[in-house]
Amino acid sequence: MKKLFNKMLPKYIILFLGRLILKLNVCFLSLSSKKRFFSNIYYLINSGFSNEHQAVIKGRKAYYKSLKDIGVTCALLRRNTHRLEKGLIMRPRRSVFAEGFIQETIDCYKKAIASKSLDENEKKWATDVLDEYFKTVSNTSVTLAARELYEKARAIYKPCIQQVSIIPTVGSDFKPYLYKELKENKISFENLKSLFIHRRSVRWYRDQHVPKELVQKAANIATLAPSACNRQPYRFLFCNNNEKAVAIARCAGGTTGFAENLPAIITVVGDLSSFPFERDRHLIYIDGSLAAMQLMLALETLGLSSCAINWPEVRSSEREIRKIIKLKDYERVVMLIAIGYADIDGGIPFSQKKINEKILEDIS
Repeated sequence: MKKLFNKMLPKYIILFLGRLILKLNVCFLSLSSKKRFFSNIYYLINSGFSNEHQAVIKGRKAYYKSLKDIGVTCALLRRNTHRLEKGLIMRPRRSVFAEGFIQETIDCYKKAIASKSLDENEKKWATDVLDEYFKTVSNTSVTLAARELYEKARAIYKPCIQQVSIIPTVGSDFKPYLYKELKENKISFENLKSLFIHRRSVRWYRDQHVPKELVQKAANIATLAPSACNRQPYRFLFCNNNEKAVAIARCAGGTTGFAENLPAIITVVGDLSSFPFERDRHLIYIDGSLAAMQLMLALETLGLSSCAINWPEVRSSEREIRKIIKLKDYERVVMLIAIGYADIDGGIPFSQKKINEKILEDIS
């Protein structure tokens, strides 16, 4: 409809109507901002959040369904295993902890261990942490009941011999460890600063194939980024087909003029089925962005340049990208990342950055 009006009406009328709509919108905002009730009324009329609202609801529905049918990963098991880890490293460690959620955890563990789909590393991590928990926790009626159920479920667990972790472990166990077991960090501040400076937003690339193996290598260590309760509610969708990569890039704003030369692109997608409550809906953007930044830095060390592409909330863009990429109803695009070998003659914006008191305020 908007495109039709743009074709039919003179440009000066379109500009006038645009200014009028903006003024009316500002008036509504002034009223709506005074009370939550008025804000709710405003968003009955304004559909700016409607896609997110629906995705959150569908995500919650999928979350509860996932507790019955365990897939390749299990958000509840990941969250509760991480909660147990935090209890195990607490100082001082309490003799009894996690009574409020240990039964729920064991109920989920029973289904997870029996699942043929669940990732083997996830099974091992949950098993090793639960082993440590029951070795540590004192007996109460709650922990004893949970222990009995756990031992029955644990009996059917058959570890996979090919499990490997890049994280420090105690022997072969996937469980909490001491800080001193981390390898010494030999990267200086100046070296890190040099990497940060070299990682610029590159928009011009050579016509050269981007190897999936290098992107996979970078993605694997990008997942070491912090994630709330280690749920990692995101995934990276990689495309190194130029025609498809260009089509994906064109769905976003701000890519006009350079989208056509992109050899590859990653769509960072958040998974709202990882959460049972609306309160956690922003975690897909936080966790996904933390991992995306580490991914771009990792790519830089492998000789691949990148450019983070903003993904605003535009319904038409959402529709377009879903025609190209198969996304679940509860998945949301967090951002796009262009990837490739930089054209050495391509320009890079200076992009002056805020520093000192403009970015860090001391509130001690």
